[in-house]
Amino acid sequence: MNIALIGSGGREHVLCEKIRESKLVNNIICIPGNAGTSKIAKNIEIDFLNFKELLKVLKLHKINLVVVGPEEPLVKGIVNFLKKNKIKVFGPNKFASQLEGSKAFMKLICKKYKIPTAQFKICNKIKDVDIFLKSCNLPVVVKADGLAAGKGVAICKTKKEVINFSNRIFQGKFKSSKTVILEEFLKGEEASYFLIVDKNNFKFFGTAQDHKRVGEKERGPNTGGMGAYSPAIIINSKVEKKIISKIIKPTLYALKKKKNPYTGFLYVGLMIIKDEPYLIEYNVRMGDPECQVILPRLKTDILKIFNAVINNRIKNINIKWKKEKCMTIVLCSKGYPGSYEKNLKIKNITNLKLKKDTYIFHAGTKLIKDDLVSNGGRVLNITSLGKDLAEIRRYIIKVFKMINWKKGFYRRDIGWRVINNS
Repeated sequence: MNIALIGSGGREHVLCEKIRESKLVNNIICIPGNAGTSKIAKNIEIDFLNFKELLKVLKLHKINLVVVGPEEPLVKGIVNFLKKNKIKVFGPNKFASQLEGSKAFMKLICKKYKIPTAQFKICNKIKDVDIFLKSCNLPVVVKADGLAAGKGVAICKTKKEVINFSNRIFQGKFKSSKTVILEEFLKGEEASYFLIVDKNNFKFFGTAQDHKRVGEKERGPNTGGMGAYSPAIIINSKVEKKIISKIIKPTLYALKKKKNPYTGFLYVGLMIIKDEPYLIEYNVRMGDPECQVILPRLKTDILKIFNAVINNRIKNINIKWKKEKCMTIVLCSKGYPGSYEKNLKIKNITNLKLKKDTYIFHAGTKLIKDDLVSNGGRVLNITSLGKDLAEIRRYIIKVFKMINWKKGFYRRDIGWRVINNS
């Protein structure tokens, strides 16, 4: 099979590695890919949101299957477009992608089907915000309705903060939507539960815990993710049963009823409070960096899984996992998640001798001539498998010290809760 992989982050590099391991693969192209994918696939630098240009490239390379990494092309309807043009594609259609593309859409499904989630109000003007503030305790979570590249959520401790952030959304700070979602603040432990879904069935596809805050001990602003580990110990069998019965099944039923059944990866973002799961968000693709800790644990051929989904036969696939735990820590450019420099050289990577089951997954990188340079806020992921998360973390930090990139920083406490409690 000839595969096209859409995207350029750490998630896409690990997907590319996993696809390359498949016995079914002939050629892989990454659109646009990064410095890491360029070593194992052919990178093609085009705007993948220009669907007509994308179609020409896919036909030129005789692509049999397109795998979509990021959310934006899914929300904009890439699956509908490619299917219309008789190209097989893995991912949800435009309607189903509203689970991530519109928080209001997701919340209204929760309300109709009694899915446990935070109390909320959909606001289109500041008067709506005032009404919610009269009935809800602080802090309040303020969210932009549409996609906002991980920057559309603020936990506001005062009414003034709520009003200021809401006004910024109303005024068009995030181009995707001017609608505000206000939510009560839920205090618990976050976890991510992943599924792989076809039109009729779904299968478990791993758990992880991400660390969103830029600073150690969960301080500072939110980011796209500073590191993660898998599996998430907090999701035991009792909690898992509740996640499936109270959250996943009603959601998939709702989309089926709307004649747009879900297919692809489904990422369920949860808050666990005293063994009770609450839905925080849905993502319609693998998480980044969660993908970097789930896929290295996967034993089953990933293209067999993708083909099973496309042919609605996921029920027949036995997905197998390695027993080892996995952790990834993200190396970021100084200044992230605010402003940061690009095109900064990164040395000391090529000749690194890493122990078995340790990987460097590129995120915001590119090659200028033969030089590896930074091209984003999150630059590299060091990922390693092992029996003990504390030992894995110590080794990853050792690798960062060997890389010794003075222009970057990373969190040294990924997995702190589970490690401190073990």
